[in-house]
Amino acid sequence: MSQPDIQSVKNYLLDLQDRICRGLEQEDGRETFHEDAWQRPEGGGGRSRVLTEGAVFEQAGVNFSHVFGKTLPPSATAHRPELAGRAWQALGVSLVIHPRNPYVPTSHANVRFFIAEKESAEPVWWFGGGFDLTPYYPFEEDAIHWHRAAKNACDPFGDDYYARFKKWCDEYFYLKHRGETRGVGGLFFDDLHERSFEHSFGFMKSVGDHYLDAYLPIVRLRKNNPYGERERDFQLYRRGRYVEFNLVYDRGTLFGLQSGGRTESILMSLPPLVKWRYNWQPEPGTPEARLYDEFLKPRDWLG
Repeated sequence: MSQPDIQSVKNYLLDLQDRICRGLEQEDGRETFHEDAWQRPEGGGGRSRVLTEGAVFEQAGVNFSHVFGKTLPPSATAHRPELAGRAWQALGVSLVIHPRNPYVPTSHANVRFFIAEKESAEPVWWFGGGFDLTPYYPFEEDAIHWHRAAKNACDPFGDDYYARFKKWCDEYFYLKHRGETRGVGGLFFDDLHERSFEHSFGFMKSVGDHYLDAYLPIVRLRKNNPYGERERDFQLYRRGRYVEFNLVYDRGTLFGLQSGGRTESILMSLPPLVKWRYNWQPEPGTPEARLYDEFLKPRDWLG
């Protein structure tokens, strides 16, 4: 396999962050992203961008990071013990968008590259990432559009890519303690080291490049839907599931915290406002119940 080109990955990720931020700013029409450039004492740094109190987006965070160190944290070696003791680098763009209107879904995307090296041994590298959609008041046509964009990102790279990574997404973004998926899924892949560096890098780029195509048409379609206190209250309650997943299960959150990452950047994925309620259940037959009954379970959206 060809050797990894870390600088090309970094250049792509910086450009992707710029493009996504421009697209979101144009869609919001009122607010812009504030950037914090930061350095990590153990090595590396990044630039975190956050848009708050926009016309469309209550909070949107789009982060780039390139960090490195001498020893991998436990979250990285739990499934790969052979990597213990290697020096490492991790580069990625991660974003979470929390819209204001409850009819616009929350969305998340992440693309990343990881390499672990030691003297007299071949470097171990892989790509990871994906994107997923978390609606509150869902529409079938939105989920179909989202998954069609996901499939378009995958199809040039392997006939089985969409099916594999759609299934992985359903399984990864699953709240075991709630018995429900976080949303309607999308794509999730990790440890991707297939055919060549160019092939794997090309696939990661395709996923990153398809994110705005997947998300912005849904935003435009739903951002002006009328809503009231009932819908807003349910949105804030359901945001609690987002918090639960990111703090209990998300490997990226654990890696960032265990590797001494910048806490503010790691936790920018959390929504600005959220509610919890003891043992709350939706009334049967309501729009809120429809989310649970029809959408929070794995489903073949393109069948």
